[in-house]
Amino acid sequence: MSNENQREGLGHQAKGTAKEVAGKLTDNEKMEAEGKMEKAGGQVQETAGDIEEKFKKD
Repeated sequence: MSNENQREGLGHQAKGTAKEVAGKLTDNEKMEAEGKMEKAGGQVQETAGDIEEKFKKD
């Protein structure tokens, strides 16, 4: 079962990965950095959702 934070986190990770790759392909360091930051934020949000789920079950 997944919650909103987990779903949104995965979405941000996917979007961040796409930006990162696009930045690498176009040699755009700013876009690449933005992608890395968005991906990292998505990972944090997904982890928050994982923790939320863990405490719901207990």
